[in-house]
Amino acid sequence: MKTNIGVLWILAAYFAVLTVVYTVWAIIDTGELEWIGSIAIGLSGVLSAFIAFYLQFQLKNQGGVLPEDRLDADIDEGEPEIGFYSPWSWWPIMLAAGAGIAMLGMSVGIWVALYGIPLILVALVGWTYEYYRGYFAR
Repeated sequence: MKTNIGVLWILAAYFAVLTVVYTVWAIIDTGELEWIGSIAIGLSGVLSAFIAFYLQFQLKNQGGVLPEDRLDADIDEGEPEIGFYSPWSWWPIMLAAGAGIAMLGMSVGIWVALYGIPLILVALVGWTYEYYRGYFAR
């Protein structure tokens, strides 16, 4: 995690410098500020700094060094239970299809998104309540 934090802080500094260089270059080239690129590059730096700060905060609060950061760690030490996943579930595919249709609707026409939004809602409800009905009910 320490390596990730270092890389993200370096990225944040790089994007900060790049924002200044891009803005100055755009002003020299065209005579006016190019807002979209300057804001996008600047927000990339802000996002890198947010993630680096969060990881640094978590590293301080976790109460020890992760096995990934130790050179003498075994593979067995780095495999905690991460969460519960459904390998047989079809709902994530439905959700991705609905999100894809909704994104297509934002670029082609808003009427296409009206077909994707109900599919997203049905997929979210189906994925959430998957273990309350049928063969895998608890």
